[in-house]
Amino acid sequence: MKEILAGMPWWVKWIAIPVIALVVFGSVLWTLVSFVVGLLFKVLVFAALVGGLIYLVRKFKDSSASSRSEW
Repeated sequence: MKEILAGMPWWVKWIAIPVIALVVFGSVLWTLVSFVVGLLFKVLVFAALVGGLIYLVRKFKDSSASSRSEW
């Protein structure tokens, strides 16, 4: 492989070959990136929902405990 690339101009090694690789494997890379971003978004939504649930449970637990002590 080194012998093949040794006679090529710099732009073939650093521009043409990566562009061809992106064209050929671009859909695979895009699918992988979109899957990871979607998974991270779902994890953030899950964490926000669980945090909100914990906040609401603590808020209502504290308010019901204080109202019982008034009786």
